[in-house]
Amino acid sequence: MKTKLFLFSAIFLLMTGIGFTQSKDVAKNIISGKVSIAKYHDREELDKMTKGELLNLYIERVEVVVKILPKIAFATKPGVTMESLGIPDTKDHRKAIEAENEATADYFDSTIEFQKKILPYSDKSNLIAAILFYEETLKSLHRYSEFN
Repeated sequence: MKTKLFLFSAIFLLMTGIGFTQSKDVAKNIISGKVSIAKYHDREELDKMTKGELLNLYIERVEVVVKILPKIAFATKPGVTMESLGIPDTKDHRKAIEAENEATADYFDSTIEFQKKILPYSDKSNLIAAILFYEETLKSLHRYSEFN
């Protein structure tokens, strides 16, 4: 009985360890996280929104811009990996992508913290203009391949 219990426990621990082990074969994405917006707006729609709704739209657009624009030389959509770009999948390259992703997340977090404190003091018309500008910038990413 003790042998069966020991064997069962050993197999259970081995399977649990295998389940939680990170696979090194998973390709690193160049762009990760939320990188799209649900809807583009026109000025009339934005004029009807409250300032709180506009602040949320603004922050959502900033997030997408921060995550995509610095990487447009590589990709404009998620799912592009080092492997698909022909970048050797080395430890140094993986670390570089991880470090960049962490730096982007830190920058975004500090930017959002600032914006949540200061942005409510902006004029509604300036906020609308900024949202429309960011949306036009994001729309242009769909045409990015025309420049290649």
